[in-house]
Amino acid sequence: MPISPRILAFSGSARRESLNRKLLNAVVEATRAAGGEVTLVDLNEYVLPLYHGDLEDEKGLPENATKMITLITQHHGLLIASPEYNSQMTPLLKNTIDWCTRGDDNPFPGKVAAVVSASPSAFGAIRSMTLARQLLTHLGCLVVATQCVLPKADAAFDAEGKLKDERAQKAANGVAAELVRVAGRLASS
Repeated sequence: MPISPRILAFSGSARRESLNRKLLNAVVEATRAAGGEVTLVDLNEYVLPLYHGDLEDEKGLPENATKMITLITQHHGLLIASPEYNSQMTPLLKNTIDWCTRGDDNPFPGKVAAVVSASPSAFGAIRSMTLARQLLTHLGCLVVATQCVLPKADAAFDAEGKLKDERAQKAANGVAAELVRVAGRLASS
């Protein structure tokens, strides 16, 4: 019988009013409703310098990278919101992932991951989501096929931060359910 999987959730945006943070919150709520135990972290609390090999050689792994690696290791799955800057994933998200691969053991192989994205554009940041999914797959994650892309996200939330559109909520619920299902099965085996 599948266990209740532990899911680490974070957004690649540091903005307080980030649309991706709002979407992440909706999917976190859906993940908890689907039976997942979610730890939601704010990358503002895990500030990292821009990755540079010479810096790593001189000072080693930053303390916040070690903390993030530990968090990833303690969870069965990842739920990541991937904002889009110039059709790419954000430097914050890429830098965080890069530093987390630099420890003694890469924490990503064998993790189940889901990526969601939101944007005021008509594309909903699907380009950054695709790149984040590709990177996580390369690092050894099993990325669930179910997706939640939220276009025109600047008009998608009500005053309480809830999704207004039933289809958008259905997509959020679908990603959450698949993440919990797959992570739960793999954690049980």
